[in-house]
Amino acid sequence: MSFELWIAFTLASAALLAVPGPTVMLVVSYALGYGRSSGWATVPGVTLGDFTAMTISLLGAGAVIAASATLFTILKLIGAGYLIWLGIQLWRADPTFEDADRSNGTSNRRMFWNAYIITALNPKSIAFFIAFVPQFIDPVAPVFTQFAVMEATFLALAAANVAIWAVLAGQMRAQFKKPSVLRLANRIGAGFLITAGLLTAAMRHAD
Repeated sequence: MSFELWIAFTLASAALLAVPGPTVMLVVSYALGYGRSSGWATVPGVTLGDFTAMTISLLGAGAVIAASATLFTILKLIGAGYLIWLGIQLWRADPTFEDADRSNGTSNRRMFWNAYIITALNPKSIAFFIAFVPQFIDPVAPVFTQFAVMEATFLALAAANVAIWAVLAGQMRAQFKKPSVLRLANRIGAGFLITAGLLTAAMRHAD
């Protein structure tokens, strides 16, 4: 893979990641609900989820999802329903300032797996990777090596992107002092999740 081709892939990936999607909304909602510490759970979850989605796509399963409207719809509705359910949970939470920047191991594990599931099972991402990545493949160079380089590049950019969102939202959360304001922050985060779920449900299969 030439340096010029890698630069083009990096810039295209950065532009893609700059557009907030369901994953970013999940990270922001958790940062608003639980503070900056949530980033230690959501960032690895998102990174592993992107790795799973990208690997599935490169192995060819993405083409199956892209071609099957039924399978695309099933995955889409599962992801949408899960996002809405997480939003309802966060809406009903009753936080206090003391736990704003602190979460226990159970909460961290739950946030990790929620971030992983939402990212890995996004059918739009899986279908997108199968169309996006081949554009940057050099046919005369070893394909596996190029895939490895592109996955590492994309995952590093994705991790940095969600980490920035988590830190910024967590800093906003750290300024909140009253339980009523913290509750409002939770509900704003819940609104992000529910909106992301509705947008996911509205996604259309590319015919």
